[in-house]
Amino acid sequence: MFARLITLGIFYLAFLAIPVVGPQLLAQSIEEKLEQIDQLTESVRNDWQVPGLSLAIVKDGEILFSKGYGVRKLGETAPVDADTLFVIASNSKAFVTAAISILVAEGKLKWDDRAADYLPELRLFDTLATQEITIRDLVSHRSGLGTFSGDLLWYGTTYTPQEILHRVRHLKPVSSFRNQYGYQNLMFIAAGQIVERVSGQPCAEFVQQRLLTPLGMERTTTSIRDFKDNVSSPHNESGGTLRVLPHGNMDNCWGACGLNSSANDLSRWLRLQLARGEFNGQKILDSAQVWQMWQPSIAMPISEEAARFNPTRHYSAYGLGWGISNYQGRRVIGHGGGLDGMISQTAMMPEENLGIVVLTNSESPVSTILRDSIFDILLDVAEKKDWNAAYKQRYAERKSAQENERSKWDADRLPNAPPTLPLEKYCGTYRCPLYGDVTISLENENLVLRMAPAPDFVADLTHRHYNCFELKWRPSVTYNYPVGSVNFVIDGLGISEQLVIDQPNDDFWFYELDLHRVPATATNDQP
Repeated sequence: MFARLITLGIFYLAFLAIPVVGPQLLAQSIEEKLEQIDQLTESVRNDWQVPGLSLAIVKDGEILFSKGYGVRKLGETAPVDADTLFVIASNSKAFVTAAISILVAEGKLKWDDRAADYLPELRLFDTLATQEITIRDLVSHRSGLGTFSGDLLWYGTTYTPQEILHRVRHLKPVSSFRNQYGYQNLMFIAAGQIVERVSGQPCAEFVQQRLLTPLGMERTTTSIRDFKDNVSSPHNESGGTLRVLPHGNMDNCWGACGLNSSANDLSRWLRLQLARGEFNGQKILDSAQVWQMWQPSIAMPISEEAARFNPTRHYSAYGLGWGISNYQGRRVIGHGGGLDGMISQTAMMPEENLGIVVLTNSESPVSTILRDSIFDILLDVAEKKDWNAAYKQRYAERKSAQENERSKWDADRLPNAPPTLPLEKYCGTYRCPLYGDVTISLENENLVLRMAPAPDFVADLTHRHYNCFELKWRPSVTYNYPVGSVNFVIDGLGISEQLVIDQPNDDFWFYELDLHRVPATATNDQP
């Protein structure tokens, strides 16, 4: 099996550092730096075949630069500008913690209040975690659950936030409570629900009323249903060809994601943060709470691969809705965002009173390349690392590894190994207490898999050998999954009793699905 070529890292940061050599003897003027940034941005966009992107830089409380590049949608001519809307995915998390900070400043709750005091129905697999998990734990990724664990509960499903959180009790932790970083979207859904319980209004409405409107973020929306004009379309590869994707509705994941914004609007957000809660003379956030959100709550491990890629990065941590790291000897507060066909970055250097927004409409490392390259240019780093070349090399290495894995996958097929059972005997409903039902049916003499909670998740199964079938998702699935497989486990009576989905990817853990055949007399899904 092989892994996906480009890791979305929907929800990871990669603040990469190289040694500070000192300012150039003849430093560029700001106009020359901005011209260099402008040319670099277009060059990098073309290198990675990104249809469109938008960029904004704020410095000392003002917009230093904002511009759009390319087109909103492949095959059309409408240009991207600094007001074009993009899905910002996990960059939404900091808005949720800002909403909580408002309630904290008003004395309506505390960061260290137990989540159970506001969401008594929230139960984790670990009883101690259920009893003791705090709001701070929810928004700093230290619940004990693994990174991206349970994300299949919201991705593409019809489940409400309440139904999603009800099923969390079936997710097994990967570490003890508060012991290890694990990026958790479900816990941010819970945090959004707490905002609703305490404020008396949906979290999206609270964010709109207390943050977006006072900041004048007039184009930003809290749902794709409220899209205005000038909206960018998401894109990703399928079969080696770039394709346009529909916008996915993430309303059931509000808290973990949900906002759609522009470079100009997000420049206001970063100016608020850098001014420690003030914007145009108006106090919107408490400065002490802004500082609190920027403090490390748990260490984020740096992998050996990342250390080899950039051995001079010193630390990485997560605060409250923000990632914290260092770059060029300065502290960086920021976040990344990734959903199908959209990758983005927001990053600040408080010591320099500097912030950067990069929004893209395809799946590539371009937002990270530009973030770090722009920091280098504005900081007058004498010996700048060519981040674009570095990521190209990494891409080539991973592409080669992927091709090798595919060759191995093809070679491992056993010829002349027919199915153990007639195809119709594999058909039926297979149920997982965590997820719900997955059905197998026989259509046009071939098996078809359907995931009941996610109507668009339909796959065709092609026999591989014995009880193993190759899994190919239909175009209704927008995530670019590599080849996967379905294995049927046959019991002693010759009945297909269990269904195992092996779908390599970097974001959604199919191995968490414990699917067993539902007897013909069973009807309702009972989580």
